[in-house]
Amino acid sequence: MSKHIIAIIPARGGSKRIKSKNTALLAGKPLIAYSIENARQSSLVGRVIVSTENEEIAAISKKYGAEVFARPLALAVDTATSESALLDVLDQIEARGEPSPDLVVFLQCTSPLRAKNDIDYAINLLREKEADSLFSATRNFGLIWSKEAAGVRSLNYDYNIRKREQSMDKQYRENGSIYVFKPEILRVNNNRLGGKIEIYEMDMWSSFQVDEPKDLLLVEWIINNRKT
Repeated sequence: MSKHIIAIIPARGGSKRIKSKNTALLAGKPLIAYSIENARQSSLVGRVIVSTENEEIAAISKKYGAEVFARPLALAVDTATSESALLDVLDQIEARGEPSPDLVVFLQCTSPLRAKNDIDYAINLLREKEADSLFSATRNFGLIWSKEAAGVRSLNYDYNIRKREQSMDKQYRENGSIYVFKPEILRVNNNRLGGKIEIYEMDMWSSFQVDEPKDLLLVEWIINNRKT
């Protein structure tokens, strides 16, 4: 079994849709604090690392108990991928002569609604299924269409044979909350997913993300009303 597990939270300072998004207050705490706390609550994650180029994010991350790795400015632009930031952290660990992790848990700041045990459950599911990578998702009951040059086309069902939701094949929407993978998957594929992929299912209420200002209001409402 993998014993050395790290969580990496990429958090750059720039954000176009919400100014200073990762430090925006949400129910009294900075947005990034939720992901750091989720990772630190895990009984399986031994190290929590925030990758950032931003001094304010770095200070907040340290306050909430995360290590901070300096993120190169070239990897903090709009076009930089999350994979590039993840690889940079792994490279920095290697350059320091520190042990490489057996598993990486990648958490996005924009997903503050994980339940306390979601990360541990996801890691254990990957182990149980002997998977190489895993992503969290919520069930998709939507009837999806695409608009093309030739007209519109139903993608995930045949509109001529309209089934009830209960009769449709199980479909999932990636919710961006939790990714778990072996480091070699990222290095070989330059992708967080690869090899044998498993899905960790989360409920709808845990799957909302903060991408626009109105999302802050919705997610804060969920946080404040979750117990009821």
